[in-house]
Amino acid sequence: MTEIRISSRPPRLDPRPMPHRVGVIALSTDHTMEVDYARILTPQGIGFYTTRVEFVNPVAPETLKAMEPRLAAAAELILPDQELDAIVFGCTSASVCIGDAAVQAQVNKGKPGCRVITPVSAAVAGLQAMGAKRISVLTPYLVETSTPMAGVFEAAGFGIDRFTCLNMPDDRDMARIALDELVELAAEAADKGSEALFISCTAVRAAGIIDRLEAATGMPVLSSNYATAWNLARLCGVGGAIAPGHLMTLPLN
Repeated sequence: MTEIRISSRPPRLDPRPMPHRVGVIALSTDHTMEVDYARILTPQGIGFYTTRVEFVNPVAPETLKAMEPRLAAAAELILPDQELDAIVFGCTSASVCIGDAAVQAQVNKGKPGCRVITPVSAAVAGLQAMGAKRISVLTPYLVETSTPMAGVFEAAGFGIDRFTCLNMPDDRDMARIALDELVELAAEAADKGSEALFISCTAVRAAGIIDRLEAATGMPVLSSNYATAWNLARLCGVGGAIAPGHLMTLPLN
């Protein structure tokens, strides 16, 4: 039998592999968030560590609300006993239907004291940083899922010039919207009187083509993943234009 020898020399340890650590609670059906964050955040020394929470389509208020009691257990699995700069709950429509305060309460049950970011809170912060007062909104959702989102932005003090939804029920299809098609849809959804366009849904692949979307609409554009990446970067002390688009030139207020 081979003798197993214990080394007399303990290995030297480096600091943590990434200077900043962000937890991500993604839906079990999500195809997009990790791709966007890897492109935007990882090169800046911000590591993202993902867990998944069960979600069953369609993207409707009742299925979105069903995730609320699952968030604590999901958060608890992200680097246990390790500090995080923040945790992102990766669902815009669920953040609206559950409510940001309830999302934070559930996540903090699993990760006490950790800052919680939702795509909605990041979008509001981004619009405020821009000084935008009047906005247009494009969602892939059903009407019944889009309606409460309009109410959230109005309650936050924004005037909505145009709100367009694509009436899609399945987030896996939302992740498949062709990029050229998304550019055309954004141009149609943007009211010329608006100061910014928000494209909702963490599944939609808008974050990688913000420059094209802004060129097509003639205004600043935020998407769910783009806004959260900006918010997270600024919270971690990373400034500057780490990706194309107007928002990435601005500080967090």
